[in-house]
Amino acid sequence: MKIATFNVNSLRKRLPIVLGWLERHRPDVLCLQETKVQDGDFPALALTAAGYQVTFRGMKSYNGVAVLTLRRPDAVFYGFDDGKDPDEARLLRVVVQGIPIINTYIPQGFEIESPKYQYKLGWFTRLRAYFDRHLSPKKPAIWCGDVNVAPGPMDVHSPETHLKHVCYHEDARNAYTKTLAWGFEDVFRRLHPDRRQFTFWDYRQPSSLDADKGWRIDHILATAPLAKTCTQCDVDIEPRRAKDPSDHTVLWAEFQA
Repeated sequence: MKIATFNVNSLRKRLPIVLGWLERHRPDVLCLQETKVQDGDFPALALTAAGYQVTFRGMKSYNGVAVLTLRRPDAVFYGFDDGKDPDEARLLRVVVQGIPIINTYIPQGFEIESPKYQYKLGWFTRLRAYFDRHLSPKKPAIWCGDVNVAPGPMDVHSPETHLKHVCYHEDARNAYTKTLAWGFEDVFRRLHPDRRQFTFWDYRQPSSLDADKGWRIDHILATAPLAKTCTQCDVDIEPRRAKDPSDHTVLWAEFQA
């Protein structure tokens, strides 16, 4: 099974990039984040014409998640179900070939002193509780998406200058690590323990890509029974070099499952 994740930063703007990538690589599953399109305007026909089943949850201008699958999903679940305030369009759980795949677009946090940062930290707490309710670390499962956390110094350029950044601050990294410790493993880092590789280069800084001043904030994470079957995991930089790109690029992994 080949699974990929891509923060498109507006699906309608990046649709040619997505369709081209699907045609070239034919993943079994592609998880998209930050689709920025309400459900009535979602470009489902173009994606189904490419041979994919499409599941999505969106809102106008912000957030939004979608999962594209070659096979019809066994089941689909939308958002948190913890009885608290309804969350934004940030979470989809799709079961494919019996494997739950949780696609998340975790809040960025804005600034350390902002209520949005506390919302981000709380989101991780809700997510771990969600895993408790619906998954088992002893069974195959995947959590992927834009997690908006660079886990360690190797995962961000100039880490010493980003200690107060909401995607590298100690509290954000601890919240992510605690959620990961529920029973998930970073399969990229499992296969590439010493490799410096980014998935995001801010296009507000035009030279960031060529200078490789980026962040590894997009992740594919698997429970132990599935992580040990991961044979490949890599970043495809070409979508970031395309015309009118997202500031993220595609991360993909293959599992012998």
